[in-house]
Amino acid sequence: MKIRWAGLLAGALLMLPGQVLAGARSAAKPPHGSREEAKAMGEKAVRWVRERGTDRTLAEITLAGTDRKGEFIDRDLYVFVYDFRGVCLAHGANPKLVGRNLWDLVDADGSYLIRGLVETARQGSGWYRYKWSNPLTKKIEEKLAYVKKVDDGLWLGSGVYGAQVSR
Repeated sequence: MKIRWAGLLAGALLMLPGQVLAGARSAAKPPHGSREEAKAMGEKAVRWVRERGTDRTLAEITLAGTDRKGEFIDRDLYVFVYDFRGVCLAHGANPKLVGRNLWDLVDADGSYLIRGLVETARQGSGWYRYKWSNPLTKKIEEKLAYVKKVDDGLWLGSGVYGAQVSR
């Protein structure tokens, strides 16, 4: 009986390190955000607007673009907020854009990207593809943004870059 118990205990102990390592691997986040995470972050920002107010939410989103970070930044994921005229109200990766009207901004392919994002937001919600600077790589990459109308005055988005766009 003692031998069996010892054998079971030894077997359990031998399995434990593998289980711990497997758990550690599954708990570690990949280096880039996924579409699901981008959409969830956008939906979280919409909830913040409704529960905590527009001003507090915009401040928290823009905080993400500073060294202090905040609730709305995770790896290459961040939230951006605009009004329907193209004025940036908050930006989690580049606070220098706040207050600027970017209606006529074109991406690397020559597409009016804010106009396309606004059109998507006017439909309620959806995904929009364009080129934008990745905050981690500092390179222009393909981006797919989940965009959602918050109310008649503003919309927001959050998106994925590079290989995540085609997944």
